[in-house]
Amino acid sequence: MIAWLKGRLMDKKVDEVVLDVGGIGYLVHVPLSTYYSLPENGKEVALLIHTHVREDQISLYGFNSEAEREWFRHLIRISGIGPRLAVNILSGISAEDLKLAIASGDATRLRAIPGIGKKTAARMVVELKELYPSLGKGDGTAAAPLPEDAATLFSDAVSALTNLGFKPQEASKTVREILSSETAGAPSLKDIIKTALKSLQR
Repeated sequence: MIAWLKGRLMDKKVDEVVLDVGGIGYLVHVPLSTYYSLPENGKEVALLIHTHVREDQISLYGFNSEAEREWFRHLIRISGIGPRLAVNILSGISAEDLKLAIASGDATRLRAIPGIGKKTAARMVVELKELYPSLGKGDGTAAAPLPEDAATLFSDAVSALTNLGFKPQEASKTVREILSSETAGAPSLKDIIKTALKSLQR
């Protein structure tokens, strides 16, 4: 089983890279957070690897931090979440924000991730809390869940900011802070984006 790869970056796309390791090209699937951390093609790079084995296929998934790989492994243990969806989840939320969402039972935040519906989000909260009960304890720093009616606003705002070139995770964090603010009231999508742009462009 491959646990780590270090080699020359031959090609990179938003969801996969090719590493030349000793003359062998390895295709590695990656979340957006890892993609954004990559150097230019031709440079050396090291990735932590999860080797996913099926009867008809062996796939490699790469991460730039142990926290992301650990969460990936947690996610694929949940019924209905395969490795591709797990990568998609980590592309839409940071490992730390995911931990906070699970600890606080914030299924609304999880539903804002593309590909995650109401049932899957609820299952993530329940199963991950059961497997890792320490997530629900912590020191009181877990973010409060967003109101139910904020899910669509959150998703639309993050999508708009991402299309403008901001990283999904920083867009997600900024929009969440705006929606969770006591003084935010009930802002429109336009207002959220304007406020987020001011914050992100500082």
